[in-house]
Amino acid sequence: MIEDKYIHVDTTRIRYRDSGGSGPVVLLSHGIGASLEIWDRQLTALGQRLRLIAWDMPGHGLSDLGHRPYGPDDFAVFGWRFVEAIGIEKLHLAGNSLGGAVSLRMAGIAPDRTQSLLLANAATLGRENPLPFRLMTLPLLGPLMNRPGPMAVSQQIKAIVADPACIDAALRAVISRNVHKPGADKAFLATLRQMGGLGGQSKRLIVQSRRLLSELKVPVLFVHGRDDHVIPVAHSELAAAIPSRASLNILDNCGHTPQIEKPKDFNALLTGFIMAQG
Repeated sequence: MIEDKYIHVDTTRIRYRDSGGSGPVVLLSHGIGASLEIWDRQLTALGQRLRLIAWDMPGHGLSDLGHRPYGPDDFAVFGWRFVEAIGIEKLHLAGNSLGGAVSLRMAGIAPDRTQSLLLANAATLGRENPLPFRLMTLPLLGPLMNRPGPMAVSQQIKAIVADPACIDAALRAVISRNVHKPGADKAFLATLRQMGGLGGQSKRLIVQSRRLLSELKVPVLFVHGRDDHVIPVAHSELAAAIPSRASLNILDNCGHTPQIEKPKDFNALLTGFIMAQG
């Protein structure tokens, strides 16, 4: 198992794992409320061929909460500070859900340091998202709906996969740990409210995402589970038409986290895409 490492970025302690592989460097960014363990099936299978670096963003996993609510732009700026702190110059970016939105913005901040971009069920590409997510942005209802407990764990599992049977005991324990982390519920709501409101995902962020995609010169791979109940597959289908060098792969019988639910398919796509860049 790849050991946890910690580094202080500004005043925030960040946990990460570095596979140390001999190949190209890939930064893996998770979704809202998640942590680096969602990439375990990539770190284990591909960690020698690729140098995979997975991190807990501020307010997530075992990283510190940080000092402010974080939206995608804040996380992206912080992401480059983290990359600089661990001594990486250029790299490939891969992100799931919120991590996809963050990775896209990281590419926009430093296009000369970005070698390629993989967006898995990425957020901020379209307005639609589930009613519970929209209701949780409301001042009084949000804290009630997002209370830590067994139901919150079950709801998160139902949201991230089409078939809950693919969540093993170890990953369920991680999800429970994340849900019950002191302060995590407030951090989740703060970020969720940065992402949108009662009408869905933020129009401003969607316009920004489309502009960034139109400006990208590097290859972009969109991956999306067809049975995603959080972000419709149509978001990736429409977005994939924007960059000049983009491709799209839709995975059947797969939900919001293809790296968990379809690891063999996802790993083949990730490896083929990264290695094709030379």
